[in-house]
Amino acid sequence: MVDFEHARRAMVDSQLRTTNVTDRRILAAMGRIPRENFVPEARRPIAYIDESHGFGALAPGRFLPAPSPFAKLVQLAEIGPGDHILDVGAGTGYSTAVLAALGAEVVGVEREAKLVEQARANLASLGIANAKVVEGAHDRAPKGRFDVIVLEGAVTSVPEAFFTSLGEDGRLVALVQTGVTAVAHLFVKAGKTVTSRAEFNANLPPLEAPRPREDFVF
Repeated sequence: MVDFEHARRAMVDSQLRTTNVTDRRILAAMGRIPRENFVPEARRPIAYIDESHGFGALAPGRFLPAPSPFAKLVQLAEIGPGDHILDVGAGTGYSTAVLAALGAEVVGVEREAKLVEQARANLASLGIANAKVVEGAHDRAPKGRFDVIVLEGAVTSVPEAFFTSLGEDGRLVALVQTGVTAVAHLFVKAGKTVTSRAEFNANLPPLEAPRPREDFVF
């Protein structure tokens, strides 16, 4: 039987603190939220390893981000308690739950209907009232303005629609992939201008991995 409480503490101490995650609110949220509830049942015993968890046949190409790169990316956004946040690639809702502990309101977007259903159930089971997950493409933003946008996976470029959805002084964080290297970038909007800054190398699967081809069988 896995001691998940101990596993959470070990994740915070050996994966997050050792990779320069210093924001106490992030450490507290990830040390409290039961990550094991958000991974496929067969992977629950290893829910706290510092690797991404794929959702397999349930949602091919989709995944729950590894703890360390996820936490570092969130820290880069410098989320305040009054911020409205867009979580792109919400999966089963783990990232949305963590972000809900940091800001005022979170909208998670997930392309796979089965994951949306699970995410909603997970958030409800934890009593998280300031977050919701909606079904939608990962290259478009729902209506509204956001103070922070987090892309939960590597992209070759950030879709322009997300910059349009940023409010004044809004921040967007994303892993931008060039060849085999992905670098975390912080984008900041001031007026109509968006500036960017490269921060650190990291590794996450693509946000929008291609769906498997459906072959016809005669």
